[in-house]
Amino acid sequence: MASSRRQFLTHTVIGLASTTVSAAPDAGTSAPAGAPPTFGAGPTVGPEVSPTTFAEAEKLMQVQLTPSERTQAAGNWRVSMAPLHERRTGPRKLALEPTLAPASQWNPTLPGQREIRPAKARFVRSRDAKTPLPTKDEDIAFAPLTQLSRWVESRAITSERLTQLYLERLKRFDPKLQCVITLTPELALAQARQADKDIAAGRYKGPLHGIPWGAKDLVDTAGIRTTYGAEPFRDRVPTTDATAVDRLHKAGAVLVAKLSLGALALNDIWFGGETKNPWLPEEGSSGSSAGPGAATAAGLVGFSLGSETGGSIVSPAMRCGITGLRPTYGRVPRTGAMTLCWSLDKLGPMTRGVEDSLLVLAALNGPDAGDVASVHAKLDFDATAGVKGLRVGYVPAWMKENPATDVDRAALETLKGLGMTPVEVQFPDWPYSALNVILFAEAAAAFEELTLSHGVDALKMQVPDAWPNLFRQSRFLSAVDFVQADRLRRKVAQEMVRVMSQVDVLLVPSLRDEALTISNHTGHPSLTLRTGFVEVSKARSDWAPDPKRPVPTFATPRRVPHGVTLIGQLFEEGTLGRVGIALERASGVAKERPSGF
Repeated sequence: MASSRRQFLTHTVIGLASTTVSAAPDAGTSAPAGAPPTFGAGPTVGPEVSPTTFAEAEKLMQVQLTPSERTQAAGNWRVSMAPLHERRTGPRKLALEPTLAPASQWNPTLPGQREIRPAKARFVRSRDAKTPLPTKDEDIAFAPLTQLSRWVESRAITSERLTQLYLERLKRFDPKLQCVITLTPELALAQARQADKDIAAGRYKGPLHGIPWGAKDLVDTAGIRTTYGAEPFRDRVPTTDATAVDRLHKAGAVLVAKLSLGALALNDIWFGGETKNPWLPEEGSSGSSAGPGAATAAGLVGFSLGSETGGSIVSPAMRCGITGLRPTYGRVPRTGAMTLCWSLDKLGPMTRGVEDSLLVLAALNGPDAGDVASVHAKLDFDATAGVKGLRVGYVPAWMKENPATDVDRAALETLKGLGMTPVEVQFPDWPYSALNVILFAEAAAAFEELTLSHGVDALKMQVPDAWPNLFRQSRFLSAVDFVQADRLRRKVAQEMVRVMSQVDVLLVPSLRDEALTISNHTGHPSLTLRTGFVEVSKARSDWAPDPKRPVPTFATPRRVPHGVTLIGQLFEEGTLGRVGIALERASGVAKERPSGF
């Protein structure tokens, strides 16, 4: 291949010109009338290749051709295969707008599978405990959304005061956490004052009305910059709100901040720095929903909106000790959100309590014409329902090995004690990491222009496991291998149907690679919640070990939160919520706060 795009274009133009001259005498006579078109009979396009080119490419693709096969392949490459480059290099260059989704779509409900969406829409909140408003601002700030909403509804506190409280905390603690990309005080105070007027007039909209929240900075906000955490987009200002943002506005929520994410939704380093874990500021908060994780854990927002493609809600929820709800793929529309991977991206709530996450999900739920993957699915949730008799699945080997801890094992025993029936399940020993080809290929396609124009060169992280290198490498992925990975995905989904037919929920160590990879690719919902604490002697990092960036070690181990992840049946977030609430209450650790905030 040519060493640069400029060189490639030059060769392409020359190739086309020479083809036109040589083909002209035979024009109209190369095939008899009525003959069908054939492969390898078009114009010559692209740079010259040789058998040596194929010999080198074989090393990347792990295939082996004979010398005669290489000669044959090189002989007509510019006729049969190189035209695929014309779409991006010309002469008939065609730009694909960022909002254009692929024609193929992932449907988590497999063909022939019974209709498994909830039959009825129901939402029953927990009973109001009539808790009086605390006198200390920090006690108000750390209250769960369930309690904040009751105080605002009863007018024990105004939305304006609550908003000012959170804005002040965001300003005070952001220098320590680096979790805010853009504060939105003007919009927030206007929304808060309107909320107070509406509530006073009897126009209460529900549990999010008047509640300050923060958005991961990859959902568009009209007139407010949305940066994706990446240098090339730091001045990007959209003109419309993302559907999720619009729904939260309509629910009366108050947007106080656009929160940080690792650049282009990877890990926790963005153009402003590394977002920190409030429980252990010597380490990052994990990503890519780093800002929502840190801000929610530190009591800087009432709740936040995150996103996940391969672990970006689960991981910061674990690290920061909060609740992260990753909805079923398709339940929450992504219209107006940054695309990383069309068939994997999901938006979901990040909160300080399990029931809180369901309150937010109820406002986000429902299809939108702008997201071809979005579906209509009812939400059936009853916070007062018990869990006795429900089946909790687990993989015995996973519970015995790292990254499982005594906290994970204790959580399983707690669910047994609550009357749930334990069920041992097994997954085949398959190469699940092969599915990452789907993420790499789709992400590289989503940011093709940024890669080819060398815009990715501006990103702070240029290490081997960062997007710039992965986007460049993905230009050399095999289309055949991509299709095979897609077929493997369906095979994995069939296994997930088998496993989930035996249980109501599956309990897994939150950061178990197989669990994250399988459930994200099948589209099953997950709920991550704090159930205990562990001690660490070394700061944790999302990045591959790098001698140039050593992580801190601690002579005295540090106590940090730890939790488990529950995976549910497709569209059964209500059941996840019931089990999560029971586990949260029985664990008794949800109210502990990080010191210094």
